[in-house]
Amino acid sequence: MSTRTVVRGGLVVTASDEIHADVLIEDGRIAALAATGTPAAEAFTADRVLDARGKYVLPGGVDVHTHMELPFGGTSASDTFETGTRAAAWGGTTTIVDFAVQTKGQSLREGLDAWHAKAEGNCAIDYGFHMIVSDVREETLKEMDLLVEEGVTSFKQFMAYPGVFYSDDGQILRAMQRAAGNGALVMMHAENGIAIDVLVEQALARGETAPRYHGEVRKALLEAEATHRAIRLAQVAGAPLYVVHVSAAEAVAELTRARDEGLPVFGETCPQYLFLSTDNLAEPDFEGAKYVCSTPLRPREHQAALWRGLRGNDLQVVSTDHCPFCFAGQKELGRGDFSKIPNGLPGVENRMDLLHQAVLDGHIGRRRWVEIACATPARMFGLYPKKGTLAPGSDADLVIYDPAAEQVVSAETHHMNVDYSAYEGRRLTGRVETVLSRGELVVNRREFTGRKGHGVYLPRSTCQYLS
Repeated sequence: MSTRTVVRGGLVVTASDEIHADVLIEDGRIAALAATGTPAAEAFTADRVLDARGKYVLPGGVDVHTHMELPFGGTSASDTFETGTRAAAWGGTTTIVDFAVQTKGQSLREGLDAWHAKAEGNCAIDYGFHMIVSDVREETLKEMDLLVEEGVTSFKQFMAYPGVFYSDDGQILRAMQRAAGNGALVMMHAENGIAIDVLVEQALARGETAPRYHGEVRKALLEAEATHRAIRLAQVAGAPLYVVHVSAAEAVAELTRARDEGLPVFGETCPQYLFLSTDNLAEPDFEGAKYVCSTPLRPREHQAALWRGLRGNDLQVVSTDHCPFCFAGQKELGRGDFSKIPNGLPGVENRMDLLHQAVLDGHIGRRRWVEIACATPARMFGLYPKKGTLAPGSDADLVIYDPAAEQVVSAETHHMNVDYSAYEGRRLTGRVETVLSRGELVVNRREFTGRKGHGVYLPRSTCQYLS
């Protein structure tokens, strides 16, 4: 027997509309919406009624950049698919797209199978995969076609990390040409890793070993240069491009210029670049290590360009690049050598709340909040309108959000499997109250009611901005 749920009286906010409406859920999907108080809404009958009066009703967040259980720098990200997806749910995110990894000498299939094995039966919310391509060979290019047919429609390459994930310009061009033919979207980590490695070596030789030097050697100009190069390689290949974790004003300028030329180029930024800065990297007593990620945090003046890019749609998505490493025993691997600090920050639980604070602070509007955190990520990676909106036929991934609740972010109260918060002590207004995933309550009035294994794997269509 199917369960019918009605969410009554909330302000339904999507990327395109705001309306006080009741939402009818049946068989895990949105069955209907009707303006609150109208005869149509009053006719909704249900086994369960959720009161959303005075609250927002949002689509579940879609975080298209996470790294659960990622091996990196001699250790592994501390969140498993179980703990990480549970934390995501607590933060109002109901879909993640994680990165399966091809290592050197391995096939794409072997990498993808390994990530399926990590995630299957362990996730509290729905999930998909991008594929990291780190060994471009003829066999790899042929496999890209097969994976697209199976619903893995995006491939990430790195201009950074020589000897690990790095691809040279020729390898990047070949992969982009393949993507142009099979409809895939190439995602790019745009930093000039060859030049950065020279600067790292020189800094260490001068005795500059503290965490703050991580930001100083990974220069904004080298992010901008790589972004420019990636754009032009994509233009030559006739392929679309999605640049991940954009942090520098100069890189935003490259994206803006390309989009002004009409190129199919897209950009993503992350909360850490919008809310944190090199001031955090410079915190004393090795505390700055908590904030080591790549691309790195930038001086605070870069934030204005990022917000402007989000408002003007030269940046389309805010994801987290959630890749947590504990301070004790993991970040500490880099004591005395900043280049050995594992790169990554926790944040999958904080994204929706931080962006709501940005609404209150006047950086973006409510609908833009939903657009950059829910709708556009779903569209960009072939999940819309199943995910990212509240419309008849969409999955009933829904968040009841209390815009007036106040909270203080802290590692003591978060649910990510990491021993610190990048936003420790930050006061925010707004908090997730209740979360449904495909109609099932996973967070009910600030109590976790979900379960490991509820989340299902999502094959994806190609980028819906290009069709």
